[in-house]
Amino acid sequence: MTSTGTIFEREINAYFLSPIAYVIIAVFMVFSGYFFSIMLGITQETTLRYSLAYTQFILSILTPVITMRLLAEENKTGTVEPLMTAPITDFAVVFGKFLAAWALYNIMIAPTAFYIIFLAWVGSPDYGAIIASYIGLVLMGGLFVSVGMLVSAVTKNQIVAAVTGIVALLILLVIGLASAESEGWLYSTLRYIGTYDHWETFTKGIVDTRDIVYYFSFSALLLFIVVRIVESRRWR
Repeated sequence: MTSTGTIFEREINAYFLSPIAYVIIAVFMVFSGYFFSIMLGITQETTLRYSLAYTQFILSILTPVITMRLLAEENKTGTVEPLMTAPITDFAVVFGKFLAAWALYNIMIAPTAFYIIFLAWVGSPDYGAIIASYIGLVLMGGLFVSVGMLVSAVTKNQIVAAVTGIVALLILLVIGLASAESEGWLYSTLRYIGTYDHWETFTKGIVDTRDIVYYFSFSALLLFIVVRIVESRRWR
C-alpha cells in the first residue's frame, strides 16, 4: 500500500500542478450548473434527478480527459520503462493511478453539493434519493475511470485515448438507454452491460446490490486487464 500511496501522491500532484484539474472542474461546474438551473426551471421540483440525468453525459466526456495521460503519456515518453523496473508491483502502479484519477473525479463532483443546499432553501428535497444518487455517481466514476485507463494503456497518444474513451463511455450509455423499453434476452443483456439502467436506479433513491456488484465487478475486470497489459511490457 506504501507503493500505491506513492503513485497516488505523484499522480494527484501532477493533476493539480498543471491546469488540467482546474479546467476540467470549471467546465464540469459550468455545464452541470446550467443543466441544474434549466431543469429546475422546467420541472419546478426540488430534485436533482433530472439534472443528474445530464450529468452522466457530461462525465462520459470529461472522465476520459482525466485518464488520457495516465499510461498513454508514459508509453509515449518511455517513462513507463524505469517505472516497470522499479521495486513496485504492476498492481500498485495501476491502482495508484486509478485512485488518483478517481479522487479527481470525486473532487470534481463535490461542489454540486451546493445544489442540495439551494434545494433545501427553496423547498423540501428527497434526501434519500439525493444520497443514493451520489453513491451512484461515485461508483459510476470508478467504472468510467477504469474504462479510461484501459484505453490509455493501449495507446501512446493522449488525444486518441481521450476520444476513444469518450466514444466507449457514450456507447455504454447509449446501448442501455436505447434498450430501456425493449423486451427480450438481447435487450436485457444490453441493459445490463450499459450504464443507463444501473444509474437510473440510484436516481430513484434505490441502492440495489445488483447495481453495486455491476460497478465493482466491471471496474475490477477492467483494472485486471490493465494490469495484465502493463505486465506484458516487462517482456517486450
